[in-house]
Amino acid sequence: MKKVVLFLTMCLMAFPVKADEGMWFLMFIERLNHRDMEKMGLQLTAEEIYSINHHSLKDAIVQFNGGCTAEIVSKNGLVLTNHHCGYNAIAELSTAEQNYLKDGFWAKEKSAEMKPKSLYVRFFVRMDDVSKRILSKVNDQMTETERNKIIQQEINLIEKENNEGGKYTVSVRPFFQGNEYYYFVYQDYTDVRLVGTPPESVGKFGGDTDNWEWPRQTGDFSMFRVYADKDGNPAAYSKDNVPLQPKHYLPVSIKGVKENDFAMILGYPGRTNRWMPAGGIEQNIKYAYPAWVEGAKTGMDVMKKYMDKDATVRLQYASKYASTANYWKNRQGMIDALTKAGTVDVKTGQEDKFYEWATKPANKEKYENVIPTINDYYRSTNLKATHDNYLMQLLRTSAYAAGPANLGNALIAYYNENDAKKAEMLPKINTMIDNIYGEFYAPLEKDIFAAQLNLYTSKGAEYGLGTQVAKMKSENNGDFTADVAKATEISYFTTKEKVLAFMADPKPLAIVHDPLYIISNDLMTKYRAKTDDQAKADDGFATAFRELVEGLRESKLNTIQYPDANSTLRLTYGKVRALPADPRNDAKINNYTTMESMVKKYKAGDQEFDLPKRLLELNKKKDYGQYADKAGYMPVNFLTDNDITGGNSGSPVLNGKGELIGIAFDGNIEAMAGDVIFDPKLQRTINVDIRYVLWIIDKYAGAKNIIDELTIAK
Repeated sequence: MKKVVLFLTMCLMAFPVKADEGMWFLMFIERLNHRDMEKMGLQLTAEEIYSINHHSLKDAIVQFNGGCTAEIVSKNGLVLTNHHCGYNAIAELSTAEQNYLKDGFWAKEKSAEMKPKSLYVRFFVRMDDVSKRILSKVNDQMTETERNKIIQQEINLIEKENNEGGKYTVSVRPFFQGNEYYYFVYQDYTDVRLVGTPPESVGKFGGDTDNWEWPRQTGDFSMFRVYADKDGNPAAYSKDNVPLQPKHYLPVSIKGVKENDFAMILGYPGRTNRWMPAGGIEQNIKYAYPAWVEGAKTGMDVMKKYMDKDATVRLQYASKYASTANYWKNRQGMIDALTKAGTVDVKTGQEDKFYEWATKPANKEKYENVIPTINDYYRSTNLKATHDNYLMQLLRTSAYAAGPANLGNALIAYYNENDAKKAEMLPKINTMIDNIYGEFYAPLEKDIFAAQLNLYTSKGAEYGLGTQVAKMKSENNGDFTADVAKATEISYFTTKEKVLAFMADPKPLAIVHDPLYIISNDLMTKYRAKTDDQAKADDGFATAFRELVEGLRESKLNTIQYPDANSTLRLTYGKVRALPADPRNDAKINNYTTMESMVKKYKAGDQEFDLPKRLLELNKKKDYGQYADKAGYMPVNFLTDNDITGGNSGSPVLNGKGELIGIAFDGNIEAMAGDVIFDPKLQRTINVDIRYVLWIIDKYAGAKNIIDELTIAK
């Protein structure tokens, strides 16, 4: 560890850190960041941020259901995250008659809090460096397959050594493209219950139109509570469980924010690609992302057609539609931003300098072939990238694409086993059935499957299709509408009811002849297929990419000294920071928005810009209570220049004292290149002002019981 820290410290001395760039490990904060943070306004010690032996800020930050971040805000385990992070759970608990997505929900007492089927939070316990241990087991003469096998064996040992007999979840993760390894110890709590959510017209105000845009006026928050057994340990849901008493929870500040105030975010950013080579960026811009965008839009259009007709269908598909739409707009924003920023040229210039360094006598043996290998790989996989992204959107948006194959193959295996093994397998099969058909409307699924097959077989055909799908395309001239209609009429996999009827009177040999199974199995076979040549190319690329990152760090040609995001806990720090004046925002400085600007966007009955009658009435009276800014307006959202990405949704925005001032929920579309290259002029994080959150809870919803739980700094 000392060697790693010394290397990082030397690099930081050579290349001064921009305080608003970087997703930093908490264990290195004292050595690498604390002094800069103090200069900007931090009043906490490094120990108060991250400590193994004492409670610290990290104990109040949780990963929420594997894909978002949340924070503990009371001594009774109250959890605050984004509305869009809780969206799936809220939709699950809703019905057309009692629609909590549409109308909101507030538990006025703990007995009214509701448990979704599957929801968990993950607490971070500790981390440590195991780079030396793992890398001592491998050498440069190994193939990637050999290397990965040995590394995985060592990872398994490390995880077993640190899980304390199953008490903890332990994850060893690679960093800097496999040049370093760290292990992370977590504790999971699965009894998590809905406490409150604003109506969708508040929590998702602006809809897809305003998504990734500034100015914003979105109350993107929801509230949950973590429950434990009487000793504070994780436990399955039980009426006997009690609210968790956390090691640390965040106080809430209603003092407000202003330009250049210190802002710190802790969270679980999902993925960045700051080390991606130029060829990979170009491939994404020209091949992968356009296919993603078109495939996602095809799925969205079919979903929306049915969702607009039926409130129950809208609830069933609300979460899938929102997720698809989010990435659809994100990927188009990435195409535009990366193109405008000239990111390929910037990276190419860096790689040209690296190649000059790599061909010097001292470096030639190890690094000379790195750039040529990487460039050859991307050139040879451009068509594959197009094909794979069309296929991926087909698999993601259509239940018929993967479901019949996965379930059918599981049933084939099931019917070939003895009774004892069948009894063991059946619960997993039932879970698979519930997952496929849980939020499911057959007419929608039929149409989306046909539309996506038509698109995929048209746009992905140049790379090559599966045998059965290619044969069908040649016979139907690329229009799968009739084929899908016929298949869904007779298939055992069309609905849950048909699956259960088949299992009640099984004909195992008939599965492989089922028309939906045939198409689905062909798609999944193509999805998983890898030729020997492709496997060899993938291995060569993996080695070259790892060596590129190693060489860039060794040569100091890349000033990035933090690893890419990979859903591990990170800290980012910066300031409240405005964008240039924008005529769409009536704020005095373009770093915040007000309720007045939100009301100006209001459109009665509009799916994206409607507002609750009570909110409009309270605004008309200027009934803002203690949550108004000292200038008199009701704040809604504000901007900081923190470095975040997907997975940071729901992350706490903290002031220098460690008090909660907002909740991160989005970025601005102009800076969508930020996952690949950080632009300090454009990069912004969009946050819900905590004062607006409290105003909604208190004045709008009248949930005083929740306000009374909080520790509020005035």
